[in-house]
Amino acid sequence: MTIGAPVRRQGPRGEGSILGISRPERRASSLPRADVPGATLPSDAIRATPPRLPEVAERDLVRHYTRLSQMNFGVDTGIYPLGSCTMKYNPKVAETVAGAPGFQRLHPLQPDNTVQGALELLWRLEGALCEITGMARATLQPPAGACGELTGLLLMRAYHQAGGGGPRRRVVIPDSAHGTNPASVRMGGYEAVSVPSDPRGLVDVGELRKIVDEEVAGLMLTNPNTLGLFEEEIQDITSIVHDAGGLVYYDGANLNAILGRCRPGDMGFDIVHINTHKTFATPHGGGGPGAGPVGVREELVPFLPAPTVEKDGTSGAFYLDHDRPRSIGRVHGFNGNFGVLVRAYAYVFGHGADGLKHVAEHAVLNANYLAELLRGVYPLAYSEPPMHEFVATARPLKERHGVRAMDVAKRLIDLGYHPPTVYFPLVVDEAMMVEPTETETKESLEAFAAALRQAAGEAESDPALLREAPTSTPVRRLDEARAARSLRLRW
Repeated sequence: MTIGAPVRRQGPRGEGSILGISRPERRASSLPRADVPGATLPSDAIRATPPRLPEVAERDLVRHYTRLSQMNFGVDTGIYPLGSCTMKYNPKVAETVAGAPGFQRLHPLQPDNTVQGALELLWRLEGALCEITGMARATLQPPAGACGELTGLLLMRAYHQAGGGGPRRRVVIPDSAHGTNPASVRMGGYEAVSVPSDPRGLVDVGELRKIVDEEVAGLMLTNPNTLGLFEEEIQDITSIVHDAGGLVYYDGANLNAILGRCRPGDMGFDIVHINTHKTFATPHGGGGPGAGPVGVREELVPFLPAPTVEKDGTSGAFYLDHDRPRSIGRVHGFNGNFGVLVRAYAYVFGHGADGLKHVAEHAVLNANYLAELLRGVYPLAYSEPPMHEFVATARPLKERHGVRAMDVAKRLIDLGYHPPTVYFPLVVDEAMMVEPTETETKESLEAFAAALRQAAGEAESDPALLREAPTSTPVRRLDEARAARSLRLRW
């Protein structure tokens, strides 16, 4: 290994399991004497044998959990170039604001007059997101991007049902779409129809014209698209769908490329979902709470999930409006994941209009610079200039040396880097989808490019090295086909 961040290795011999250093009577805590009367447990609630719990000193306990944390990779430890995921650095000021006692200790069932600050924050955030996207109103309820997709499709369905038109059964999606798109279409009660890409990696407008008819409820699309390319004929695309009476839904996964430069509403989109964990740097992944706000143009406002946050024009007080008879109903237990939305608020208003514009400009600049550094080694799948991310291919390495994109990804782990997305989009052979985001420096991009180029050199000189990687991690390469077929859902 010659480059990269320190690799996270297993601890010294004997420290891999905390049970291995357990000794009787060792303790990592000292509890105060009980100041309440003791209680007698029923006999059937008493264990026959003591639980097999480790008995360790505080020092060993701290080392154990610190060691576990060092085995993880995250945006705080290095570049996280997962294409289509926008794994940008999370500003700590947003974490601090979200942890403020006045926000942290709120209860969702408090009366409106006791949470005026929180309601004002939601109201202002909604207004900012609508300004950014060109929408009339938005709901902040969806707790994730996928839920935002489903919410958008339910709004689409409510709109068509209210219009009294004939049945609309189909929703069109590109062949390069996120996997959540067809899944959301099915959950929304529609049939997914794929429209192919043209040789440039853009929507084939001619094929779209053949597909769209009066049975099409709408089109799901992101722009830039999932290949990282801007749909140059976007206004023609939206017009085709609108002329057939359909709606156009914007998958906000790639909003990071256009902040302050152009707006989905101005392109002709009717519904927009926003992944705050991608664009506005709220925590991403790990199964925790997220946020996928959905904005709509004026005609769809009556169908938004209830309640909405409103401001009284006379008193200036904020309140939750539950009296929305045409609403699709709730899509979340309460009014969104509030702590995540506080982080998004801090990010949006901390940057301001000019700052958000710079975010998009630097995201696109970083992606193009990194793509240029890799030119000749990992060619771009399409010749069009990429936006905030690009799709390269490891096909030359496969054809010359039998080394695949997965092998390169695993070797990057040994070199101290998180690999990019591989094998997506499915329309690209040996795809490597890279998104550096705007938060990476020129030096980190160059170091990451050097690691990728080193892996390509090793593919020629020692291909077995890549096929065996990773070799420096606590867990070696898995048999992924076997793992998918033989799931272990309990530990």
